[in-house]
Amino acid sequence: MSTIQLPGVGGELRAYTPRSESLVPATGVPFTSRTVFSAAHVVADPYADVSPDSPAAVDWDATLAFRRHLWSHGLGVAEAMDTAQRGMGLDWAGAAELIRRSAAEARAVGGRIACGVGTDQIAAGSPGEVRAAYEEQFALVEGTGAQAILMASRSLAAAAEGPEDYLEVYGHLLRQATDPVILHWLGPMFDPALEGYWGSSDLDAATDTFLDVIAAHPDKVDGIKVSLLDARREIELRRRLPKGVRCYTGDDFNYPELIAGDEQGFSHALLGIFDPLGPLAADAVRVLDTGDVKGFRELLDPTVELSRHLFQPPTRFYKTGVVFLAWLAGHQSHFTMVGGLQSARSLPHFARAYELADTLGLFPDPALAETRMKNLLTQYGVPQ
Repeated sequence: MSTIQLPGVGGELRAYTPRSESLVPATGVPFTSRTVFSAAHVVADPYADVSPDSPAAVDWDATLAFRRHLWSHGLGVAEAMDTAQRGMGLDWAGAAELIRRSAAEARAVGGRIACGVGTDQIAAGSPGEVRAAYEEQFALVEGTGAQAILMASRSLAAAAEGPEDYLEVYGHLLRQATDPVILHWLGPMFDPALEGYWGSSDLDAATDTFLDVIAAHPDKVDGIKVSLLDARREIELRRRLPKGVRCYTGDDFNYPELIAGDEQGFSHALLGIFDPLGPLAADAVRVLDTGDVKGFRELLDPTVELSRHLFQPPTRFYKTGVVFLAWLAGHQSHFTMVGGLQSARSLPHFARAYELADTLGLFPDPALAETRMKNLLTQYGVPQ
């Protein structure tokens, strides 16, 4: 049985024996008890002659193939979100093309898709200019037939003078919405530029403003996506939502308990960690569909250690680990990211991610993952 030498955080090497078999998940059976989206990554074009400041060069074939992979397991795709390096390597022009292509692919295969609507075509502006930027992106997403996710805006966070600006901008957009949207509250651990969103750094005050936006337009809000990494706060918030408005957890630290729920309700899911966990997560949700909460937790709880590792501070660089695992799993032929973000995590971080993912059986071909991991380690000078 082969072993691999993995470096620890102190520079020491230890032998790890990879597993020889992967899990064999089911495909295609729709979920009945939860709506579940995976926020999907983009695959860079490794042959493009680009610099970190260049527009993103995307391998469209591999990017769309990965979305078909997620749809084949029954998951929805949350497109052009922060997992797709929105604002961290993928500009609005690239995101717009991604939305158009993915929405067309979703129509072709019958996959569920929701797409991020932001303001990243402007760096700054007045609340009115921010509103106009939102409108441009909103029109594109609705024009593709995809559901819209109103993302938190760096420009609005900078321009808003208080809660009233959020109420005005979001109210204007929701009045225009053709179909119910998902509102996205992304915490500053994912993007420091979003500190003080909804008009206050006091999360209780911010929550009140967020709920005021929803209460004014409950028929235009399908649900909210909460990414604050605070399970207690999410539970309290979802209990205050108007009837019919869903909570989609974006908590990559506490998702099993939030999706399982309690006697007063549960969260649906829109998660970046469901990019690498897609097939396993889908199996777990199907178990939950039968009412077997214990079986659901037994499948999903062991994945939390990997998720917390990938999303450790600085949390916004979790995308690097997500793409790294996609490469090891054989979903792409290389470990290159738009904006050169493959350099954002350390070798010990990659080694631990590999070990945790392998232990979970996430790699369809464990031998391929082992070979690729050994090649990476060799490039870093770690003898094998």
